[in-house]
Amino acid sequence: MKFGLMFVNSGPFSNPELLAHLAQTAERCGFESLWTVEHVVVPEGYQSKYPYSPTGKMPGGEDVPIPDPLLPLAYVAAMTKTIRLGTGVIILPQRNPLYLAKESATLDQLSGGRFMLGIGSGWLEEEFKSLGLDFHQRGRRTDEAIEAMRSLWREPVSNYHGAHFNFGPVKSNPKPVQKGGVPIHVGGHSPAAARRAGKYGDGFFPALGDPAQLKDLVALMRSAAEKAGRKPEVIELSCMGSRKLEQLKAVEDVGVTRAVMAPPAFDAEGLTRGLEKLGNEVIAKM
Repeated sequence: MKFGLMFVNSGPFSNPELLAHLAQTAERCGFESLWTVEHVVVPEGYQSKYPYSPTGKMPGGEDVPIPDPLLPLAYVAAMTKTIRLGTGVIILPQRNPLYLAKESATLDQLSGGRFMLGIGSGWLEEEFKSLGLDFHQRGRRTDEAIEAMRSLWREPVSNYHGAHFNFGPVKSNPKPVQKGGVPIHVGGHSPAAARRAGKYGDGFFPALGDPAQLKDLVALMRSAAEKAGRKPEVIELSCMGSRKLEQLKAVEDVGVTRAVMAPPAFDAEGLTRGLEKLGNEVIAKM
């Protein structure tokens, strides 16, 4: 089992000194990866329901700092050596795939092949409206963006002709360090996300930690992979992680190989104590 930390760019971790301390301490304590989140704007008084909280609202309120998800990872890449760097998640249908493919390949180069692109289709309709995008087209935009980026990463000369993105012939360099391109981890716990992961994903990252719910989603993902002519076992499974060994072993039995959790504190001293404790009492025992 590998262990990651998420929300590493938001709230207090928008402070570069605290982010640096978190990253270097996590690497020292045996954590495998760090994951950033994204919202380019938070529309005031939004009515869309946040799907990961019973209140329907994002933790921290509308004023919590949420820096860009890629720039903090480039900052962290320069001060670490082994820890992997992921977006968990970037809202893919809001982005132009030509720009994101270039940014991702650049970050992969800067980090020596440590970048993972976690993507989601989004839930905040008002944010899409602020960007002038049709919220109800986000699923197809997401699929097309994945296809387009893979072409840009893998082909010397790329062409893509879809309903939402249309380009070529074009050249996009540099290519990612990782063979075949940056791994794409599909986030979300909807049936659509599971099917997308099966069809397109290098990984699947439901933001859940319940083994029963995960089992159903993983079965759907594997079925979609088989229908697409893919081998389900090549799709890496991540989930929200518990700090209890029995819970971790239960999700491991479902096929999960990475558990991702929130940082244990929001100050340097508390982070050091909490991460060392997790390293000794959880990571070392799994």
